[in-house]
Amino acid sequence: MVALVMAPVVVADELSEDGEFLDGVAAIVNEGIVLKSQFRKQLELIKLQSANQNIQMPPEDILNKQVLEKLILLELQMQRAKNIGLTDQISDQYLNDSIQHIADQNGVRFEEMPALLAKDNVSYAEFREGLREDLTLRELTGIEVTRKIQVSEREITQCKLDIENNVVVNSDWQLSHILLSIPESASSNVVLALEQSAADIYSQLQDNTDFRELAVRYSEGLTALEGGSLGWLSGQQIPSIFISVLQNMKAGDITEPFRTSNSLHIVKVDDLRLTVERSEINQSKIRHILVEPNEIIDDATAKQKLNGAIDKIRGGEDFGEQAKLLSDDTGSAGLGGDLGWAEASAYTPEFRVAADAAEVGVLTEPFRTQFGWHILEVLGRRVYDNTEELKEINCIGRIRNGKQEEETLLWLQRMRDEAFVDSRI
Repeated sequence: MVALVMAPVVVADELSEDGEFLDGVAAIVNEGIVLKSQFRKQLELIKLQSANQNIQMPPEDILNKQVLEKLILLELQMQRAKNIGLTDQISDQYLNDSIQHIADQNGVRFEEMPALLAKDNVSYAEFREGLREDLTLRELTGIEVTRKIQVSEREITQCKLDIENNVVVNSDWQLSHILLSIPESASSNVVLALEQSAADIYSQLQDNTDFRELAVRYSEGLTALEGGSLGWLSGQQIPSIFISVLQNMKAGDITEPFRTSNSLHIVKVDDLRLTVERSEINQSKIRHILVEPNEIIDDATAKQKLNGAIDKIRGGEDFGEQAKLLSDDTGSAGLGGDLGWAEASAYTPEFRVAADAAEVGVLTEPFRTQFGWHILEVLGRRVYDNTEELKEINCIGRIRNGKQEEETLLWLQRMRDEAFVDSRI
């Protein structure tokens, strides 16, 4: 769940005569510094993670430079966050809510988090401060980068066309895979024998033999011992060699054997879900009148004014005119109190309860919300297909995500170019 933080490795010339560790400056960054202890901790963490994932590390001098540069950029971002007052906005409540979310993901209670972290040799205090920093950086990137990324109408239109026309790339796929490797020096007879083996496997699958069993027995793929399971893959993660064969497939389908340059493949679609499916929501068209209590108008007076409005409307006067005269909702008063078509979740809980209980065309009695006293009338209800709106929201997110990394790198580079940095490692 959390990365294991290793104790820094020290050498003899970094210890005092009493054996105490002496810290030092790894880099000066504007008015701030990066400590050698920070550098060593980050270096050891990266080495540990790389070893766990069996990743070959670059030469020591290159790795040191990369780690120090990462810490310099981190210091610059935290300085920027402090300058715009962002560090003060990450409240303890925000931090606790984030920890609660992590606890929920790990199936533990909030109060159990310190013990869970201790199993990874991570102190709870260090974890909180690290998370606070992560949240600060996320908010900073959102303000400085994400919100400034422009998305054009042309890009949205093209994205919608892509969603409609490319099922593979714009769906999520749960796949299983059987791979038979073809040796580079294989003779034609060897290739024919492998093709026959693939055909035999496919024949067994057609006879409803368990795909996982055949994958364990015959596949040479990396996930053979997991029954060939590739798990869930987004359309963007689908190997290009699979795209054409998956084009017209649905859940439960199995491809015939197909060949690439050095292997034969059989793929099963375990499950499939469209990125954007048809979506329908319940909406209501509502108009209302709001009276806000203040120093002059108390709750009883506000409620009395609304009861007077109810009498006039029931007596034949126009709801819209009463709303223009009485309503303190500046957004809807000029429209005769009309809130338009909206989903119930758009309103406060009290307003939603009153709207759900109201009959179409019948005025409610006055009721209280955090904004004041209301009366409302439901003018109609409908089931609305909001698929196109969801497509647009989805496309805006995809386009922004596609630009995010490049824009973030440019932003960091600008900060780096403008900063004073004195590296001492």
